[in-house]
Amino acid sequence: MSQKIRTRFAPSPTGKMHVGNLRTALYEFLIAKHEGGDFILRIEDTDQERFVEGAIEIINRTLAKTGLTYDEGPDKDKGYGPYVQSERMASGIYLQYAKELVEKGEAYYCFCDKERLESLRQEIAGKEIVVYDKHCLHLSKEEIESNLAAGKPYVIRQNVPREGTTTFVDEIYGEITVDNSELDDMILIKSDGYPTYNFANVIDDHLMEITHVVRGNEYISSTPKYQRLYDAFGWESPKYIHLSLITDENHKKLSKRSGHASFEDLLEQGFIAEAVVNYIALLGWSPEDNQEIFSLDELIKVFDYHHISKSPAVFDIVKLKWMNGEYMKAMDSEKFYEMAMPYIKEVITKPLDLKKILDMVKTRIEIFPDIKEMVDFFEELPEYDPVMYTHKKMKTNAENSLEVLQELLPILEEQEDYSVEALHDRVMEYIQKKGIKNGQGLWPLRTAVSGKQMTPAGAFEIMEVIGKEESLKRIRKGIELLSE
Repeated sequence: MSQKIRTRFAPSPTGKMHVGNLRTALYEFLIAKHEGGDFILRIEDTDQERFVEGAIEIINRTLAKTGLTYDEGPDKDKGYGPYVQSERMASGIYLQYAKELVEKGEAYYCFCDKERLESLRQEIAGKEIVVYDKHCLHLSKEEIESNLAAGKPYVIRQNVPREGTTTFVDEIYGEITVDNSELDDMILIKSDGYPTYNFANVIDDHLMEITHVVRGNEYISSTPKYQRLYDAFGWESPKYIHLSLITDENHKKLSKRSGHASFEDLLEQGFIAEAVVNYIALLGWSPEDNQEIFSLDELIKVFDYHHISKSPAVFDIVKLKWMNGEYMKAMDSEKFYEMAMPYIKEVITKPLDLKKILDMVKTRIEIFPDIKEMVDFFEELPEYDPVMYTHKKMKTNAENSLEVLQELLPILEEQEDYSVEALHDRVMEYIQKKGIKNGQGLWPLRTAVSGKQMTPAGAFEIMEVIGKEESLKRIRKGIELLSE
């Protein structure tokens, strides 16, 4: 029987959830769920200097909002816990495993101080880095024991041979071989006793029986060192899946300044969580057909990680807005009202039928903030240029528009019923009697009651919402503007 698939999302609590991190979490979730496996949340907080207060809450909130429910995690221990690295430290497991490598000759104690390490700094490919020279590898057993007894600060380093090569297989990129001379003796245990991110990662993945490790391809260069650790322990390595970079529209790495680098930023900009998840799923993966709109359940059914692309994925905000608009159109009215109300209330304070206004914009907007500019005229007629009454296609100009408004005013003053149907019948009756085209009558009327060239609805719908008194006041204002 094949081993049950187990994937893990192992974020460091260092701030907002970046789009790249969310994609990693999503793909790990989908890989596990597609095969009926388990998705695990593990918090990697060994880098205490970068720890941000409240970041764990952001991680939990993001996973909850995106529907990426984990099977195991800090609050769901299924026997593999604790699921927070700093809590796992208490048992001393990382040091224990590091010492096991020391005994095997796969790692060694290093007592070099800062000054000595600085003296090893050299420039490689334009970057200044410290390339460790294995100085402490050659210390005698007595020297090591004497240093430890004296309480001298130390780190434990991986012992990578200078000769030969290391090979690993990536599920997307295939077999990758590197010369060992390119690998440094990375630190496994830091001087504060904490394991490094890389070392803790390997130990925890093994102990939690993780079968598939998904991460950004910036980690490809570290993977040979991970592979050497698995080999040194005699453990089976997981399947590696490295994801290509996500860039902005200019093929630059997504930056926080771009405003769409984190999930929380996108929600603040009025995007729907489900649309963001759907869009992020397609950043580097594509289904066999050209379907673009997927629920999370549909993604689980069709997601095959072998279809992940090697090419960088472009985060196209225009495409995301389109997709978000599709989600809005499909959203049931009550949910739409609930999400849209805060936005419309920013611009409309009068006791108007807000739901009726929202019905007008639902299929016309892509993100919630679009609502404000589209409906602000309901609250108050904006200042507008009478040039708007001239429309070649509608065959209207200032002169005939003025005539239409002057003739419609008494008719609409008499009209008591301001429902869409009643207004339609009354105005269309006037248009037919006058023998003009529909546009010649309706364009001036809509312009007068909205003061805008583009509106989410026609004149009758607008007049029904703003009511008789306000409609007449706006028509009189139009007459006044055209008479000047």
